[in-house]
Amino acid sequence: MADPIKIRASLTGDVVEVKMLMSHPMENGLRMGTDGNLVKSPTITADYIETVTVRNNDRVVLTADWASAVSRNPYLALRFKGGKSGDVVKVEWKDTTGKTGSGEATIR
Repeated sequence: MADPIKIRASLTGDVVEVKMLMSHPMENGLRMGTDGNLVKSPTITADYIETVTVRNNDRVVLTADWASAVSRNPYLALRFKGGKSGDVVKVEWKDTTGKTGSGEATIR
């Protein structure tokens, strides 16, 4: 398992705002070839987050499918309705190498 996700969740009115920072190298496995075009690296494998799931208690509020173009240590923010102060927001990700990461926060 990778470094935990830094996450905050706050309630304003009836909207929950979640902000998170995930630690991940997000390597696309491509390098610039001698002709100036991107080519698959023979020594560096792709290693990036493929799926991200955000849950409020047991209800899925976001599922995202990512690709190699997402930056290193990605930041994600979202808003949803239906959460209450004291509820738990849990974030999980899985990358192309099978590693996972997770984090949770209590809505304040």
